[in-house]
Amino acid sequence: MGRIFVTGIGLISAIGDTAAANRQSLIAGRSGIGSAVHLRSKYTGSLPFGEIKTSTAALSGLLMTARPEATRTDLIALHALKAAIDDARLSEQDLRKSSTALISASTVGGMCLTDQMYADANADTASGSPYLGAYSNSASTLFLQSLFGIGGIINTFNTACSSSANAIMYGARLLQQGLAERVIAGGTDSLAKFTINGFNALMILSDMPCRPFDNARKGLNLGEAGGFIVLEKEENITPSHTVYAELKGFGNNNDAHHPSSTSENADGPYLCMLGALQSAGLRPEDIDFINAHGTATENNDETESVAMLRLFDKVPAFASTKSYTGHTLGAAGAVEAIYSILNLHHQEVYPSLNFETPIEKTALIPVQTYQERPLRHVMSNSFGFGGNCSSLVFSKV
Repeated sequence: MGRIFVTGIGLISAIGDTAAANRQSLIAGRSGIGSAVHLRSKYTGSLPFGEIKTSTAALSGLLMTARPEATRTDLIALHALKAAIDDARLSEQDLRKSSTALISASTVGGMCLTDQMYADANADTASGSPYLGAYSNSASTLFLQSLFGIGGIINTFNTACSSSANAIMYGARLLQQGLAERVIAGGTDSLAKFTINGFNALMILSDMPCRPFDNARKGLNLGEAGGFIVLEKEENITPSHTVYAELKGFGNNNDAHHPSSTSENADGPYLCMLGALQSAGLRPEDIDFINAHGTATENNDETESVAMLRLFDKVPAFASTKSYTGHTLGAAGAVEAIYSILNLHHQEVYPSLNFETPIEKTALIPVQTYQERPLRHVMSNSFGFGGNCSSLVFSKV
């Protein structure tokens, strides 16, 4: 079925509006978590967020004509997708082919406009709300398809925090089955009152910058981001392509334990990592680095640590980049896949931030300093609500 290569990347997050800017922040250990400026919420004064520093109005500058229905989620996606397309040197003709697929992911969608919809719902008007069509989590995918005229298979994933990892996995399967020659895969989410209030109700938001894998961790910080990669089949690669990495394997599993927690013995995380290794034809000892899901919540960090200890005789170097960006929900899998690709492409490891004391039960210690080191295979973990767990394995080319 041939190998699958990454030939384009596009990224915007709290630590930079390009993949290169994100890398420089990761190297410098510079977090983007802090006070929100663009978000309107009663929690902006008390909770830190991984907010993109660009205003919604400035993000709309990429539009050729005014699109008042475009949400912040849409515009973040547009920024990242256009960067990935440009990086892969895809032409308008390439995009319009039926062999070019777009697989995206989002959990927030247009829910960032909940207040506007509510106001419209209570207004005395027969015209309905213009925000209704933008409210779906798939609205950003349709927005991108309409702008770029992408001619192949279009789909949207919403499996909570594993959404865009699953979008990448699904895109790879389309290539393997001959249903596409190239796939643009990733995800987008913006900060929204709906998700902030929801996570606050779960009592898992930290009032300080998050501390993944630390024994004193208090919870996660919500963030926003967009990330897309271009996947192409080996037979389509030419000398003009920039090949960043190979998507070597992937796995998905569900421990069916709890709506928002993984089981104590970490069956879902363990099985998805094992499945990714089997798909890649690799052994546990072949993995050189893990970009951990690492949300800094009490349950996640402990169960992910348990899963790593179950799978690896010697746990490889690992870190959580959510200490830079916050948890970007549906975009997290794609953002962290890109960071894993940058690990391989530049042969370097980015540290976790804010770590002091290991979790008492597992005693694992993440990487705490920037390191240049030889890497062959990197695993990226994304574990979602409902126990939906996914792992991707990228390899050096």
